[in-house]
Amino acid sequence: MQLLSLFLLAAFFVALWPLNIWHRSRASLAPAVFAGLLLGVVYGALLQVSREWGVRPGELLPWIELVGKGYVKLLYLLVMPLVLVSILGAVVKMHRTESLGKISLSVLAVLLGTTAVAALVGVMMAELFHLSAAGLVEGTREAARAEILNERAGRVEEFGIAQILLSFIPENIFLDLTGARDTSVIAVVIFAVLLGLAALAVRRENPEQGEAIERFVGIAQLWIMQLVRLVMAFTPYGVMALVAALIAKSSWADILNLFSFVVASFVAIGLMFLLHGALLLVNGISPLRYFARVWPVLIFAFSSRSSAATIPLNVETQIDKLGNSPAIANFSASFGATIGQNGCAGIYPAMLAVMVAVPLGIDVMDPIWLLTLVAVVVVSSFGIAGVGGGATFSALVVLPAMGLPVTIAALLISVEPLIDMARTALNVNGAMTAGTLTQRWLGKSGPETTGDTDSG
Repeated sequence: MQLLSLFLLAAFFVALWPLNIWHRSRASLAPAVFAGLLLGVVYGALLQVSREWGVRPGELLPWIELVGKGYVKLLYLLVMPLVLVSILGAVVKMHRTESLGKISLSVLAVLLGTTAVAALVGVMMAELFHLSAAGLVEGTREAARAEILNERAGRVEEFGIAQILLSFIPENIFLDLTGARDTSVIAVVIFAVLLGLAALAVRRENPEQGEAIERFVGIAQLWIMQLVRLVMAFTPYGVMALVAALIAKSSWADILNLFSFVVASFVAIGLMFLLHGALLLVNGISPLRYFARVWPVLIFAFSSRSSAATIPLNVETQIDKLGNSPAIANFSASFGATIGQNGCAGIYPAMLAVMVAVPLGIDVMDPIWLLTLVAVVVVSSFGIAGVGGGATFSALVVLPAMGLPVTIAALLISVEPLIDMARTALNVNGAMTAGTLTQRWLGKSGPETTGDTDSG
C-alpha cells in the first residue's frame, strides 16, 4: 500500500474521534448521524479524487467497510431476537386478542394501499420522462447479469401465491431465528404471535403462571432493548463508513449514461414521500414533526440499503420518538421490511414494465393493462420475501407475469446502488407511516399526534 493510501486510511479512522466527541456532547442521536453522513460524503469524494494521484481506493475500502459492514452485521444480529421478544411481549400484554387483528389489518392496508399508488407513480414518471428500454446499451457486466437474471427468473416462475404464503409459515423456528430463509422475519412474527396466544391461554387457565410468563417476557424485552440502544450508539460511525464506501465505488459515467432513469426514479420516490406526509396531515399528524423525528432512521436506511437491518432503529424510533405502542411499532417494522415496499415493490417494477412495454408497442395507458399491472405489483409485494432479493426480484415476478422480458433489470445494474439507497429509505418510511397511522386510527395518541413534545 502506498504512503498516500496509508495517510488517507489513517485520516478516516482519525475522523472517527471528533465524530465521537460530537456524538457524546449531544443528547440526541440525530446530529451525530448527520455529521457522520457529511463526513462520509467528504471522505468518499476524496477517495474519488485520489484516483488521479495514483491511489487505488480498492485497497482502502475493505478497512472502511470493516466499520460499515461490521455495524450492519450487529444490526442483523438484533433483528430476530428483537422481533421475537417484542411481538411476543405485545401479544402477552393484550387482554383482547381482537386488537391483534385490527393492528395487522391496519398496517397491511397502509402498506399495500401505498404500494398500489407507488406503482401508478412509477408508470406516470416513466411516461413523463419518456423512458424506454430501446436505447439502453448492453455491456459486459450487463450481459453477465442478464444470464444470471434469466436463470433466476426461471426459479421465480415456480412461486405461485399459494407457495409464497406457505413459505411464511414456520417449520423449524430455530432455522428461521438464524435468518436462513427469505421469509424468516415473517415466520418469526407468526411464531411469536402463536407463542403469545398460548401464553394468554395459560393466563386464563392459571392466572399465577400467566403473570409469571408476562414478567419473564417483560424482563427479556428490557434486556433486548438495552442491547438495541448499545448497538444504536455506533450508528454515526456506521453511517460515515457506509456512505464513504458507496461514494468511492460509484461510477459517475454510468450514472450520466442513465441520467433520465435516475432522475425519474428520484422524482417518483420524492412524490411518494410527499404522499406519506399528506396521509399523516389528513389524519391530524404534523408531517414536519414526524420527519424531524424519523430522519436519522431514513439516513441509516439510505446508507445501509437494508430494510431488515433498519428494523431495530425503526422500532426504537416509533416507540421513543413517535409514541407508537410497542405492538404497533413491531408489527409495522416487521411487515414493512418484507411486505408492500413502496420503493422496491411498487415504483421500480412498474417503471421497468413501462420501459419494456413501450418498445413492444403496448399501450401502457390502456386502463385494463394499467389495472392489471397495479394488481400484479400489489400481489407480488407479498412475494419479495418469498423469493428474496428486493427490487430485482420484484421485477422478476412482475415482468414475466405481465408477459415481458426481464433483461431490462440487468441493463440498469450500473445505477442500481444509487437508486436503491433512496428506495430503501422510502420502504422504511412507509413502514413507520403505517405504524403512525395505525396508532391514530386505533384511538391512541402519542407525542407525534398531539405535538406535546419537541422534535429533538
